[in-house]
Amino acid sequence: MASAAVRAQVAAKWQESFNRLNRNEPGISGLMTFSEAWTLAIEFLKPRDLSDPTPHKQYDLNKVRAAFGVVGECRRLPVMMEVFLEDMRKSQHLITREVEAYMTLYESNSDPEAIRSLVYRLVEWYSAWKPTADLGPTMISAYTLAFQTHVFSVLPPSFARGIKAVVSATLQRTISQSQDPQDRVLWQAFDTLSLIDRYETLIASIGYEFIESYVEETCAGKWSEPVLATLRAWMVDKIVPWMLYPFARGATNADEAKTMMQGVGSRFDFHMHKTLCNLRTKEIFDIIVDFPDSAGALQDLKECLARVDQRADLVQALRQANNKRLLHPGADTKDILTHYVSTIKCLRIIDPPGVLLFKVADPTRRYLRDRPDTIRCIVASLVGDGESGDSLVDDNDPIQPLQQPEMENYSDPEWNPEPIDAGPDFRASKSSDVISTIVSIYDTKDLFVKELQVLLAQRLLAVKDGNFDRERRNVEILKIRFGEAALQVCEVMLRDMTDSRRIDQHVQSQKASSMHPTIISRHFWPALESSDMVMPGQFQILQEQYAKEFSVFKPDKVLRWLPHLGRVHLQLELEDRTLEADVPPLEAAFIELFSEKDVWTIDELVLRSGSVNRNAAVKALATWADMHVLKEDSEGVFRLLSVSEGPTSRSRPQAPKPAETGELPPVMSVQQQQAEQMKMYWKFIEGMLTNLGSLPLDRIQSMLKFAPGYDRTVEQLGSFMEAARREGLVNVKDGMWRLGK
Repeated sequence: MASAAVRAQVAAKWQESFNRLNRNEPGISGLMTFSEAWTLAIEFLKPRDLSDPTPHKQYDLNKVRAAFGVVGECRRLPVMMEVFLEDMRKSQHLITREVEAYMTLYESNSDPEAIRSLVYRLVEWYSAWKPTADLGPTMISAYTLAFQTHVFSVLPPSFARGIKAVVSATLQRTISQSQDPQDRVLWQAFDTLSLIDRYETLIASIGYEFIESYVEETCAGKWSEPVLATLRAWMVDKIVPWMLYPFARGATNADEAKTMMQGVGSRFDFHMHKTLCNLRTKEIFDIIVDFPDSAGALQDLKECLARVDQRADLVQALRQANNKRLLHPGADTKDILTHYVSTIKCLRIIDPPGVLLFKVADPTRRYLRDRPDTIRCIVASLVGDGESGDSLVDDNDPIQPLQQPEMENYSDPEWNPEPIDAGPDFRASKSSDVISTIVSIYDTKDLFVKELQVLLAQRLLAVKDGNFDRERRNVEILKIRFGEAALQVCEVMLRDMTDSRRIDQHVQSQKASSMHPTIISRHFWPALESSDMVMPGQFQILQEQYAKEFSVFKPDKVLRWLPHLGRVHLQLELEDRTLEADVPPLEAAFIELFSEKDVWTIDELVLRSGSVNRNAAVKALATWADMHVLKEDSEGVFRLLSVSEGPTSRSRPQAPKPAETGELPPVMSVQQQQAEQMKMYWKFIEGMLTNLGSLPLDRIQSMLKFAPGYDRTVEQLGSFMEAARREGLVNVKDGMWRLGK
């Protein structure tokens, strides 16, 4: 029974297939018609060898379409497609042979024309083997997939290099406006073979490289004007027309092309901004040096950073450039400060909230804080003591009080949250002026006030004509910045200079004197460098006479002379000549002693003048030797030349060089004053270490707080202890200080 059922089922299936192929025609006439149609269709579709010189058989297309119709009616198209694809697989070696031939040629001479020819040849193969549209999209899609899969599998890696060269040539022609009509045909061939989709990233990279090259060539070192607008115009005129071929193929109008290129166009625009941002980041140090002439580049950089997230790269590049080119012992402190000020101004343009400045400035601020002359450079600039054009202060900037950091007011309607890349230590603040930012390098402004006092003292003592208008104006400006209370001592110094001239005029009216001292209040002026020098002879007499008249005018005050400071105008009468000289007091003291005897040794002169520094004595004697007033007969022995001798006896004697312009009196610097004051506390430190043994620095600091007048920071104490260690007074190990052995 089962066998009969199977036979019946098979017979039914066979009959159904026969009826379908015979199409219900009498006998087997329909089957014969299907067989002829199948044979014609398979023969027509069979891939042919394009290299075969035998003429291709011509077919009646009407009969071919009819044959396809018969096969379709019989529902045998899927089978025919399988047969066709199998025939194509057996013929793929023909394409492989062509690819190998062209690629061998290209690899031998690197001529991109070989790649172009290969692409055209592959399109010929594709078109020759492609089924007719009558067979429907499914058949064509299956064919296209099979054809491209094989082609892509046999293309060697060097094909990508060749495609890049061919595409680069099309872009070069577009940019130079010498387009080849064949370029459109080439892009159509690329599209036919789906090369655009496969190599889309490579094609885009060609555009990126052209953008990078153009930006580097046209924008490097050109900072005065913004260039972004020019670059965008170049992109529209040169790059976009080329982009239409690969990325807007098939567009029928401008709006459609714009829509198709929206994504890739945005990527190209992004790359243009990124390239310019990279260039400006690489140049940022020199852009800051060139500010304000580089304002155009800063505007571009600000716009690029808003589009490209490369703020961290900018910070890293500038910090590395600063460390390499600025923050080293060979750089002058004034240059570092000038660059820091320019950095402040430039980064405020790029990033008004100040996050970039906060991240970049920290190493510079720490380096400047450790330099001993930083405060003096800043103060000198504040009082206009720098050379013309080198001031840190812009004359056009308004003078305003130093601004202190403000707490955030969250109820302020204009309050904004901190930028997303702000660090945990960053605090947004109101935009402050440059001077406030520089002064904030230090924790307190007291150091600046003390340095201001030192510098003002030097400038006041250097004034010869009695005109203190410039210094008075500086004090008024500094009052605005630092406050009235901080400048009270400076006001006293100014008043002392005025009172000194008035006192001198009174003394001179009572008894004329060739001495015109500057009289200052000891308690209100910075310490002047001390000396044991004693003026001999007539100079001492002049001092005593002047002091006597002063005590009559000011009976409650006593003059304490600093004879090593100032200048002395002398007239020397020798046997054969008379000389005039303007010299420091030590030179005057030495030549006065030669009026007692003609020959002195250096040691004798040093002893008679109050045991002055031997090097200073040698320098003073050299002044008179250069003028041919003294002669060194032997080492350390000098003789007065009452009569000139030697080949220069008839020549005019040289006058000593006048004091250099801008030479300031030896007022002790803030660091010197602090060092001197710290010596007062050495006995306290020595007693601690003697009684308690080894102590850490913070313990020494806390105990010194009980010493009268001690107001030093732990950093200043550390510097003093380090100096004491270098002198062998103390030793340190693992942070514990002990007395030296």
